[in-house]
Amino acid sequence: MSGSEGTDFLYPFIDAHEEDAGELLADLAVSARDKATESARLQRDSVIEWGEGIDKAGSGMAERFTQGGRLYTFGNGGSSTDAATLASLFSRPARGRPVPAWSLAADQAVVTALGNDVGFDLIFSRQIIAHAGDHDIAIALSTSGNSDDLMIALAEARKRGLLTIGFAGHDGGRMAASDDLDYCFTIRSQSIHRIQESHALIGHRLWRAAQEYMNRPDSVTAQGQATTHSQPTTHNQPPHSQES
Repeated sequence: MSGSEGTDFLYPFIDAHEEDAGELLADLAVSARDKATESARLQRDSVIEWGEGIDKAGSGMAERFTQGGRLYTFGNGGSSTDAATLASLFSRPARGRPVPAWSLAADQAVVTALGNDVGFDLIFSRQIIAHAGDHDIAIALSTSGNSDDLMIALAEARKRGLLTIGFAGHDGGRMAASDDLDYCFTIRSQSIHRIQESHALIGHRLWRAAQEYMNRPDSVTAQGQATTHSQPTTHNQPPHSQES
């Protein structure tokens, strides 16, 4: 890929070899403002579209957490780092109640071993088989909604009784059409960058909803009946359990 092919869709005025420093800085400023404006609009529209679903999903997550449930997040590429950030938000929040959450892409040894031994498409589903139970939660992140390894893992999670949630982009792809998801939050944009920015917001809203439900006076947590998650849980090492 040439330099122009790599950057002209972001900053075409740079690849046009603009030589006036003042004009170049002005163009950069305009570009940054335009991107920020579009990102804010997309996030606002996404919250309006998915607000009710986020609240319901957060309620379902809270119910499972109070029953001892755990959260597993996963994605590919940039979405894998977003998945790790989301798991960290739940397991090590700056405030609020920490709950068990792990990113299934975090352990390089496990991911590369599964990719080498059984195939890349199974790197997440095999971990779901090994670790997840019917009170747990699976969240898959994909800007396209079409990743094979995510869809296979979601199907496995559905079969095992997990609450299944997808973060998708564009038109939602296979995630939006699949019966294996309880909730699919699609960010309606063609820009991977803007999709991932909105995924971060949706993830935070989901966390906040779950926290609010867990903190209600009538929740199991508030009654002191579920105390096993009072300390932060690392999101890098899933618990070891028997394969079912």
